[in-house]
Amino acid sequence: MAKTFNSQFISLQLAVLTVSDSRTEATDTSGQLLVERLQQAGHILADKAIVVDDIYKIRATLSQWIASDTIQGVLITGGTGFTGRDSTPEAVLPLFDKTVDGFGELFRHISHSQIGTSTIQSRAVAGLANGTIVFCMPGSGNACATAWDEIIESQLNSTHKPCNFVLQLKNTNNEQCDSRG
Repeated sequence: MAKTFNSQFISLQLAVLTVSDSRTEATDTSGQLLVERLQQAGHILADKAIVVDDIYKIRATLSQWIASDTIQGVLITGGTGFTGRDSTPEAVLPLFDKTVDGFGELFRHISHSQIGTSTIQSRAVAGLANGTIVFCMPGSGNACATAWDEIIESQLNSTHKPCNFVLQLKNTNNEQCDSRG
């Protein structure tokens, strides 16, 4: 029996978290880029925050959003490099029920054509937690544009075949995606 597929677009409730010791609302260009992209795609900005690069402050904000009954996805920009303060992966990985290993792999693959071997310094990660998809990407605007345009937008589009994450999220039907056949 063939699986059913949702042919209507489902608008998601998404939050944007900027991890930075120096950015403010006025200077948060990568966070603003993600807000613009998600809204242009037809999604709803449920919340937005900027937190310093501190494992426990990142976890506190992300944990609230994961526990929310309405937020279905979180886009995190910043804190994925190798400097002493970069701690986003360490903050988020313990919160994931499942990791989306392919996100970081694909992000680095795509980024290689843009920044060469420096892409190995990206610790982009993603995962599912309590029916919430979380994508963590570098803090540069170019990296956020690459991640959204090349990967995230289609995976948050309920009409994208053969699979997307939408029906795996809270407040959706939790159906499986179409087969590849």
